[in-house]
Amino acid sequence: MKIALTAKGWDIPAWTENLNKLLPDAEVRLSDDLGDLSEIDYALAWKGDTAFLKDLPNLKAIFSLGAGVEFLTQEPDLPNVPIVRVIGDDLTARMCEYVVLNVLMHHRHSLRSLGLQANRDWNQTPDAAAEDFRVGMLGIGVLGLAAARKLQNLGYRVSGWSRSPKQVDGLATYHGTEGLDEMLAKTDILVSLLPHTPQTEGILNIDLFKKLAKDGPLGGPVIINAGRGKLQVEADIETAIREGILAGASLDVFEQEPLPEDSPLWDLPNVIITPHIAAVSAPYATTKGIVEQILRNEAGEPMVGIVDRGVGY
Repeated sequence: MKIALTAKGWDIPAWTENLNKLLPDAEVRLSDDLGDLSEIDYALAWKGDTAFLKDLPNLKAIFSLGAGVEFLTQEPDLPNVPIVRVIGDDLTARMCEYVVLNVLMHHRHSLRSLGLQANRDWNQTPDAAAEDFRVGMLGIGVLGLAAARKLQNLGYRVSGWSRSPKQVDGLATYHGTEGLDEMLAKTDILVSLLPHTPQTEGILNIDLFKKLAKDGPLGGPVIINAGRGKLQVEADIETAIREGILAGASLDVFEQEPLPEDSPLWDLPNVIITPHIAAVSAPYATTKGIVEQILRNEAGEPMVGIVDRGVGY
């Protein structure tokens, strides 16, 4: 078995070491030295140069090394083989941790508390209960649903939105344009885990922010985006924070990464900035999941997490 690997900016030796450990009979070839292209069975990719994929005549499947797949689905002339997204306990747990942490950070006014600490100010201000918050989840795939369940376990009232109808036990769900507006009107904290598609680009904009509930415990709505940077219009986020349309935000992804030093987002009040680390793919855990999928495919069993190129969320 021959496996092609490309991962721009990542620790390539860590990925090859784990692949060699878990698939000792396989040969891992880097994208800049593939040898005979007809020998490549599987490709593992994360951004960077993926144009070579179209030249692999006997490719069986393409695996994304991260949670996103749009860098593949938007690639012209992509081979007509399954694209498989990472689905693993480690990645899911990391995203859940990020979402829960940031919901709690805003709920419990953690930035305000840090400011009080810096000023040696003992000011006890009571917080609302979790059940007083309505959390709306944009995207209720594997990651979104898992995060929603964690929040429900803490007592938050959670609902979810997807483009097409989804029935989820114990979760209020909405879909389509009308459903989105209905959910926004009942949302105090909006979490976005949507992928980047032509339909979702720029969806987090001033018009959407104005549709969020204004009567929540924080005195205004909060957005949390751990999906994709191109979903948000950053100029609109700045305007919404400064004009009080939004009471706060947590942003892990950006239109341009790294976030430029002169971006006004750095200095906005009640805004938490993290450098795209919500759910970083750990080499061993991610490789283990991919190898399991490869072995399933080799045994003639169906793989899990195959991307519907026409939907995605």
